[in-house]
Amino acid sequence: MADPLAHILAALQASGGASSDFDLNPEVKLPEGRKLRAAGVLVAMIMHKDEPHVILTKRASHLKHHPGQIAFPGGKQDEGDADVIAAALREADEEVGLNPHQVEVLGTLPAHETVTGFAVTPVLARVTGTFEAIPEPGEVDEVFLVPLSHVTTVARFSVQGRRWRGARRHYFTVPWGPYYIWGATARILRGLAERIE
Repeated sequence: MADPLAHILAALQASGGASSDFDLNPEVKLPEGRKLRAAGVLVAMIMHKDEPHVILTKRASHLKHHPGQIAFPGGKQDEGDADVIAAALREADEEVGLNPHQVEVLGTLPAHETVTGFAVTPVLARVTGTFEAIPEPGEVDEVFLVPLSHVTTVARFSVQGRRWRGARRHYFTVPWGPYYIWGATARILRGLAERIE
């Protein structure tokens, strides 16, 4: 039987550079020598209804940073983390109850620079067995699945814009049902979609 994630494995071998929240805003001049903090997010793929889906979260509405936004499980690399992969696995366990022993890491994409000063490494992974989400109430309002095919089809993405810090900022979006997937999450998925196509 063919591996349903064969196209993901092939995409990991494809060439492609780093991405940034500023990709669609070339007029923004980023300071030279800026220090970015390392972080990792888990692009966790699980079989659901006979096709691969991606696990996403809706961040808690009371959070100081990015309240209510759609995000991958993940976060900054702590002192105790061996690397960004370990950080992504730890955070996924804490945020959504995904046991690291159920996760097969397939590889990583180049880091994505965020407006908040992080270099976020997307860690692509396969989830084995059954997964019962346990949202961390302090951080996560909801855990949901979106078909991998939806968020890895370039044609499903659109560019939107809004005022941010006195200027118009553009970003990718790839909505799914009631979920408005945009910003860094959408940009990372868009990069994966480009590699696949």
